[in-house]
Amino acid sequence: NHFQVSTQEVSRLLCAPRKTAAQLHERIQSSSMDAKLEALKDLANSSRDVTFAQEFINLDGISLLTQMVESGTEYVLFGDLLSFTLTAFVELMDHGIVSWDTFSVAFIKKIAGYVNKSAMDTAVLQRSLAILESMVLNSQDLYQKVAQEITIGQLIPHLQGTDQDIQTYTIAVINALFLKAPEEKRQVGYTHTPSIPNVIRSPKPINDEMAHQLYVLQVLTFNLLEDRMMTKMDPQDQRDIIFELRRIAFDVECEPNNSGSIEKRKSMYTRDYKKLGFINHVNPAVDFTQIPPGMLALDNMLYFARHHQDAYIRIVLENSSREDKHECPFGRSSIELTKMLCEILKVGELPSENCHDFHPMFFTHDRSFEEFFCICIQLLNKTWKEMRATSEDFNKVMQVVREQIMRALTQKPNSLDQLKSRLQNLSYTEILKIRQSERMNQEDFQSRPILELREKIQPEIMELIKQQRLNRLCDGTCFRKISSRRRQDKFWYCRLSPNHKVLHYGDLEESPQGEVPHDSLQDKLPVADIKSVVTGKDCPHMKEKGALKQNKEVLELAFSILYESDEYLNFIAPDKHEYCVWTDGLNALLGKEMTSDFTKSDMDTLLSMEMKLRLLDLENIQIPEAPPPIPKEPSNYDFVYDCN
Repeated sequence: NHFQVSTQEVSRLLCAPRKTAAQLHERIQSSSMDAKLEALKDLANSSRDVTFAQEFINLDGISLLTQMVESGTEYVLFGDLLSFTLTAFVELMDHGIVSWDTFSVAFIKKIAGYVNKSAMDTAVLQRSLAILESMVLNSQDLYQKVAQEITIGQLIPHLQGTDQDIQTYTIAVINALFLKAPEEKRQVGYTHTPSIPNVIRSPKPINDEMAHQLYVLQVLTFNLLEDRMMTKMDPQDQRDIIFELRRIAFDVECEPNNSGSIEKRKSMYTRDYKKLGFINHVNPAVDFTQIPPGMLALDNMLYFARHHQDAYIRIVLENSSREDKHECPFGRSSIELTKMLCEILKVGELPSENCHDFHPMFFTHDRSFEEFFCICIQLLNKTWKEMRATSEDFNKVMQVVREQIMRALTQKPNSLDQLKSRLQNLSYTEILKIRQSERMNQEDFQSRPILELREKIQPEIMELIKQQRLNRLCDGTCFRKISSRRRQDKFWYCRLSPNHKVLHYGDLEESPQGEVPHDSLQDKLPVADIKSVVTGKDCPHMKEKGALKQNKEVLELAFSILYESDEYLNFIAPDKHEYCVWTDGLNALLGKEMTSDFTKSDMDTLLSMEMKLRLLDLENIQIPEAPPPIPKEPSNYDFVYDCN
């Protein structure tokens, strides 16, 4: 039977792709819905193979599938039939054998219709979005046709759902539409465009206003932010925004040109620009010449000042009243924060096939990026105060803020309010606790310098544990006498001499209250005479007949010292702790490894504490993976001091 099954399996695997393709081509045209479904399922699986795909395409298979989709009600009407048809189509087209330019408007309308329907099977919707994305990316002509069929009104509900795969495919279509849009249609005014919520609420298609539609697509994917990030503003507009920031912060009006001397006005402006935290106090416009973040930082600052005026004024006045070295400069912070947020959200980068990050909170507000900035600039100011930072700590504060934001985004907040709540729980103190916990986690603590430090510290700690064990043996321990009788009220005592060369032991009438002196113990065993230490079932007293009746706990506490002439000294430790102390101590005396659970626990505890102490001064400092390069030797050593 086994031979027959194997033969059939090999026969199936070696079946010619041409024959399989012809059979499936015929089967998918069956009048039986059940037979058609099975054939389409097999086709979807087989289409992943490029050899089969080539043979099926040679039979005009792609045209057959598109006709089935276009015919709709006659051939493919619902559910799995449609899902497997589209899956097979996607798999076949992914091989790049057939050009995308060959498809008709009727086919595009049909696929777009599946996306535009309010209720559609998830698998069908996913495949349809994938097809539209490929059409847009692979053909400029198809881009025009798809852009006429798909509106932002139909795409937004897919982003508001809970299926992350659908959200990812929807974003992919949005990115594709933007990337293929003509340059003139990307240049949309920044302040005179409809907000996302208005478009979401309006079911009216806006594909006749393509520029507005592309603007919304830009906002959704932060592509518009890239434009602002890489743009230099008109000097007059820039000057007006900076004046507006000054007016809102200090409640001043622009002075007429004849009010006071020029020097007095310049001095007054310089003072206020310093309070606003600009790097260049004389001409703040210079601060925004760096690209990125370009004018995007100034846009964010103005939005914060206008829409969160109380928080803006509080931050500016609060910091301007501090000492210079302790103030958190609003201007410089805003510029660096904007740059950081663009890096975190990958603004300006092309869409990545490997990235599956989706942040639903950015679709809950028409100015979501600006609101995100407003939350984060207040977080930065709060963290600055918690760290008691000075101007020299600016980069350290920014590192902590980046970590706070990244950790909050990892939790995928559904709204900006939820983000704000999670950031409040990620204070600087909490970040330190998280860092400390992660630093001590072995799995996350594998950098080469740290491993080398651990290896260097371990022998020192092992020597410390060894000395502790030997000191405990010098203190001695009281053991119960081993007897077959039930009554076990006799004791004996064993301790190591201070020079670690002799074990002293002897019988006692009762359990001692303290240490037993050496001279009261009659028997001696030189450490040099000890051959080995055995435990558990290997102990002589555990092999005796009476030992068979001993319970498991006694077995785990038993150990013996074997010495010359095959003699032995048997022990039953009073508890697990004493068992570990004595077996470790005796092994240390013999120059062997201490392997007890107690030693492992002590090693972990002491190593963890020592690592914390050694790394305490490196807080907020990135530990490099490799040592710095050794500099070249000097050409001469004339600079060396001559002791003579």
